[in-house]
Amino acid sequence: MRRVVVTGLGPVSSIGIGVAAFLSALRAGRSGISPIAGFDASGFPHRHAGEVRDFRPEEIVRRIRPGEWGHSAQLAACAARLAAQDAGLEPGGAWADEAGAVIGTTSGESQVVESLVDQQMAGGLAGMSVASIRQLPAERLSYAVAEELGLAGEALTLATACSASNYAIGYAYDCVASGEADVMVAGGADSVCRWAHAGFYRLGALTEKECQPFDATRSGILTAEGGAALVLEEAGHAAARGARVYAEVLGYGVNCDAGHMVSPNEENIAACMRIAHRKAGIKPGDVDYISAHGTGTRANDLVEARAIRAVFGAVTPPTSSIKSMLGHTMGAASGFGAIATTLAIAEGFLPPTINWSTADPDMPWIDPVAGTSRPAEVRVAQNNGFAFGGNNAITVFGAVE
Repeated sequence: MRRVVVTGLGPVSSIGIGVAAFLSALRAGRSGISPIAGFDASGFPHRHAGEVRDFRPEEIVRRIRPGEWGHSAQLAACAARLAAQDAGLEPGGAWADEAGAVIGTTSGESQVVESLVDQQMAGGLAGMSVASIRQLPAERLSYAVAEELGLAGEALTLATACSASNYAIGYAYDCVASGEADVMVAGGADSVCRWAHAGFYRLGALTEKECQPFDATRSGILTAEGGAALVLEEAGHAAARGARVYAEVLGYGVNCDAGHMVSPNEENIAACMRIAHRKAGIKPGDVDYISAHGTGTRANDLVEARAIRAVFGAVTPPTSSIKSMLGHTMGAASGFGAIATTLAIAEGFLPPTINWSTADPDMPWIDPVAGTSRPAEVRVAQNNGFAFGGNNAITVFGAVE
């Protein structure tokens, strides 16, 4: 198996677009939550989300026409373009001949679906826009990345909900480690939409204005959107072209208990951590930082915390949740977690959990890195991603000498 490194990052998020802006916001503990503008939320008791404000895809992409693609595909393509630029890779170059794209999502082109429903309600089937129908398939998220970067390898969209980006990173890692490709682009994208906002509200999982992971007073998630992309590259290929390396992908773990649609399973999450550690060739004591799934719901945070204790014992690594800043970006969530994790390794700091003020007596072993970032040497870091239906995926990254 060949070594795989991260050479490019492309965040398009509510706290910043591009590495510099995203890194600055992480360090400062900046919130990207604001009143919803993407749809009429006036009928909801809770009306805040993590939207990407001032998003102008035409200022980022060069090869696709944004108007021909749905909002999620635009987010994915922009994230991929930024990641390729960050990696020093010119779209359409020789590197792209066998390179591929793997993009995770929860809702696909959810905004397009809602638009088509409105059109059908107003004018029947004949009133539905052909252009909108063309934008509908979720697989177009990876197609948009492939077209924007001129990739000739496979293009795959994975719809494993909130752990989808970690699944995508794991798939891309296998492609590079096995020799199928020297370069892969992996990540995720999702859009703020009415149906997800309504669904989480009806589940009782939506909070009003602030997401407070691991806090004793936490009350739920905030929906959010964004595109997250990472360039994964074979280490020798990266060295030959003099690429800057953020971190090495040490391995990943996936499993699925399928035990309950919305209730996480502590034992299965702990098992997924052990799988990830084994495949990464590390022990729990090697992990310096955990980027938590950390949604801010009562059940998820407690189950995740208990699984961490089961694997790591009485002394657990610092564990923070960037969802406190971005909100829950669904299929892009663990992609943003991976970006934050690699930046933590490369820049020597721990991203914070903002909005945290009160320790939960049921999880006293959790150090949430409260409020602001903390300087630290991070040699090995774990990035958690969990989803409805028991779909768990964890990626592990390490520092490169």
